[in-house]
Amino acid sequence: MEMVSKMVAEKPVVVFSKSSCCISHTIRSLLSDFGVNPTVYELDEMARGREVEQALMRIGCNPSVPAVFIGGKFVGGATEVMSLHLRRSLKPMLKTAGALWV
Repeated sequence: MEMVSKMVAEKPVVVFSKSSCCISHTIRSLLSDFGVNPTVYELDEMARGREVEQALMRIGCNPSVPAVFIGGKFVGGATEVMSLHLRRSLKPMLKTAGALWV
């Protein structure tokens, strides 16, 4: 978990993904449509990606990707992010984290 904490520290938005995951792509596209440029870690392209994936599963991300962190806090996967978006809570959260300025 310490590895994941270091990876998300001081970055407004972090998405853990896999290059072949279409749901991860959708979440990245949603964030990009808001004008957010998230830090994306492709677990299947990382040397220690399997370790990171196991840490994500330990904190409750199942399936392991996408795993979204906003303002250093674990938000959840695609379902949680889409729920925030539909409730109009995602954009204010992104602003608070410093990922969005308008």
